[in-house]
Amino acid sequence: MGRLRYLTAGESHGAMLVGILEGVPAGLSLIAERDIDPILRERQQGYGRSHRQKIESDRATIVSGVRFGVTTGAPIAITIENNDWVRWTERMSVTPGENQGSRVTIPRPGHADLAGGIKYGHEQDMRNVLERASARETAMRVAIGAVASTLLHCLDFESISYVQSIGGVVAGPLSDPFENRVQIASSVVRMMDSTAEAAAILAIDKAKERGDTLGGIVECVVRGVPVGVGSHVQWDRKLDAAIAQAVMSIQAVKAVEIGAGRSAALQNGSETHDPIVLRDGTIARSKNNAGGIEGGMSNGEPIVVRAAMKPISTLMRPLESVDLKTGQPTDAHIERSDVCAVPALAVIVEQVVALTIASALLETFGGDTVDELRARVSERRGALRIDRILSRA
Repeated sequence: MGRLRYLTAGESHGAMLVGILEGVPAGLSLIAERDIDPILRERQQGYGRSHRQKIESDRATIVSGVRFGVTTGAPIAITIENNDWVRWTERMSVTPGENQGSRVTIPRPGHADLAGGIKYGHEQDMRNVLERASARETAMRVAIGAVASTLLHCLDFESISYVQSIGGVVAGPLSDPFENRVQIASSVVRMMDSTAEAAAILAIDKAKERGDTLGGIVECVVRGVPVGVGSHVQWDRKLDAAIAQAVMSIQAVKAVEIGAGRSAALQNGSETHDPIVLRDGTIARSKNNAGGIEGGMSNGEPIVVRAAMKPISTLMRPLESVDLKTGQPTDAHIERSDVCAVPALAVIVEQVVALTIASALLETFGGDTVDELRARVSERRGALRIDRILSRA
């Protein structure tokens, strides 16, 4: 039974990022410049990003699994070159060299530095940890997710992501995000609320002046997912569990919600659960607190995922730390960093969610070619028609 599998490799200041995606059906039209690069550019945008985003101009190169612009069914390999590599060739050399650069021996609170340094024996040079732990890795996950998004879009799925809050600035009640796609894309903080956008920009500027950072909350919505993607029969086949794990694995994400999320814990059951109604001969819901998933399976309603990002851990006014070389208290190591990357997180979450849903879709329906998968998804889309259900009674 089909599903998607992927691996990424590469360091923040290494030569390139590498990804391999296995399980994409044959027959999908896929062109990096059209389907991947625009989303990579979206990831690099957003108010509060560092100078690194001006150095890098991320472009994906597909090196296998696609021939003449169409997937073959073989694993797809993708690379993204790091433009900053030219300034780091000696410090990040794969082969032994005379200049190995200054060693990082002062861990940063909130990062993988200390735990990773102890785990892998890199206490005397934690650059071996921070280079791979860096959120730079998400560029490749976005590229791989863009392939999954291309597959979903050819099956008439729609997805969108946006920012709900940055720091203490919360956007007002949201209208249909799909109707506000242009406004979201044009906003430097990816918000639909212009008043909140201005306040968020001001908050980011003030945080930068203080040498501080800001986190926030993003939301992703996917519609067009047919009923029954995922499964209730085993823990590792539950769609909501897979989404939560995938989103939680993104650097700096500390909480994941689906649908009403934790607010459901504050409500009565009569307020929380979504009544089943008949609408134009089709079973539907009068609201969507479940976020499109019940019992580990899609229920036909839009899938709604929310992610909370902590403030970025590297501070220009660093917190206290300890130098593992001398054993003396000192300020934490400073590495170039963003003030706020919440708008970028929205883009990353959307692609990671697409990758997870596409994988579950293939596990549910199978299909070695896009045409086979399309036929099976189309058939399932009519499953909530009441006449079809009654005919099987």
